[in-house]
Amino acid sequence: MTPEMVMTIGQRALEITILLSAPLLLAALIIGLLVGVFQAATQINEMTLSFIPKLIGMAGTLIVAGPWMLKTIVGYTRELFESIPGLIG
Repeated sequence: MTPEMVMTIGQRALEITILLSAPLLLAALIIGLLVGVFQAATQINEMTLSFIPKLIGMAGTLIVAGPWMLKTIVGYTRELFESIPGLIG
C-alpha cells in the first residue's frame, strides 16, 4: 500500500463526509438565518426559539435526503471493502 493510495482513500472519505453533511448543515443554516431575521424583526430574544424549527427542518431534510445519503454511504463502503484485496496485494 503506497502513500498515494492512503491519501486517495482519505481524500475520498473526506469528500463523502462533506457531501453527506451538506444537506443537514444547509438546512440548519437556512432555518437559523430565517429565525434570526424573525427574532430581529419582532425583537423576541428567546435563545430556545430556534431549536424546534431547526429540529423539525433537519428531520424533514433527513426524510427527503436520507435515502440518497444511505445509498451514498453504502456504495462508498462497498467500494472500499471491494478494494481491500487490491490494497493488500
